[in-house]
Amino acid sequence: MTIHIGAEKGQIAETVLMPGDPLRAKWAAARFLDEAVCVSQTRGMLGFTGTWRGQRVSIHGSGMGMASMAIYATELIRDYGARRIIRVGSAGAMQPQVRLRDIVLAQACSTISTPSAPIFREARFAPCADFDLLRAAHDAALVRGARVHVGNVFTTDAFYDDRPDLTEILTRHNVLSVEMEAAELYTVAARLGARALAVLTVSDHLQTGEALDPAAREQSFDQMFEIALAAAFG
Repeated sequence: MTIHIGAEKGQIAETVLMPGDPLRAKWAAARFLDEAVCVSQTRGMLGFTGTWRGQRVSIHGSGMGMASMAIYATELIRDYGARRIIRVGSAGAMQPQVRLRDIVLAQACSTISTPSAPIFREARFAPCADFDLLRAAHDAALVRGARVHVGNVFTTDAFYDDRPDLTEILTRHNVLSVEMEAAELYTVAARLGARALAVLTVSDHLQTGEALDPAAREQSFDQMFEIALAAAFG
């Protein structure tokens, strides 16, 4: 086990789905995995391993923000041998054509700063998704009749932030949505030689003020997990 993950060696699968909320990890494990077992609950961050259509899968919470994602992604890849990590989470839409419940596949990420920034010093690293996972997720979304968008997302550690100027600039540059973890996941995966993707469900809209209620979020998130699992093994 590591400092932040209580699983024993061999208890984490090579494919890991990462919602931010540990309770959503518990919900997803019960809903999508066969013979799911809780393998970690250190600091309340739950992790489960089971099978999906005969394929071994772990679902582990990441917590909120890039710093938390960096810790868990690093330990999962470096210490437990995870080779594919797919973030499954919510996002706020920034473009008029992106609607509530739509799926956003983060091809690349923009950000102001990440925990990895000191490593690059003056360089501006461009975090991007694994192409094979991205293509497989796009195909899986189309098969399921999902409204899917592929492009740039904005990753921020500030959930409560009053920056209408920044929102306007990002929207003008066709950034699809805002979320809180993908940029650092992509960076850590690149550094440690793993593959990564973020599959996001639009839960609210920055332009219109629309938002899904809790029940609608749960129903909408089903499709996101199905797409992520199909992409991992497609």
